[in-house]
Amino acid sequence: MAKVTWAPGISTVSGALTKINKKSQHAGDEQMLLATHRKAATTSKDCNRLFLRGLKSVTRTTPVTSDEQVLRSRFAAISRAVAARRKNLSYVAADITNFKAQRETGYKTFYQYLWHLCANQYDAQNG
Repeated sequence: MAKVTWAPGISTVSGALTKINKKSQHAGDEQMLLATHRKAATTSKDCNRLFLRGLKSVTRTTPVTSDEQVLRSRFAAISRAVAARRKNLSYVAADITNFKAQRETGYKTFYQYLWHLCANQYDAQNG
């Protein structure tokens, strides 16, 4: 595996450096350059990686399983519930107060806190 060393002043690069234009007639010939930065669980300093991927390696080759469909529908339902709760003025004041009370020991962002509340509510109803 290749080792990536960035120029001085650049500590990490993460994400697609070049992308494949899927609408292009030459999409099959194009490649994506993907850089990742992960904190290693060991003391290794090699946590930067570069990957070169073609269009065939980007598209899915296996069908979506029933477990994945269940997880996707759960995610979508919770996401809609969070969006609705953020706009519902009858919940906002109490949610902000409860979030601030637990912030030091619990969820660091308001969105995480709301996601947790809505996920628990969804799981209780669809359990």
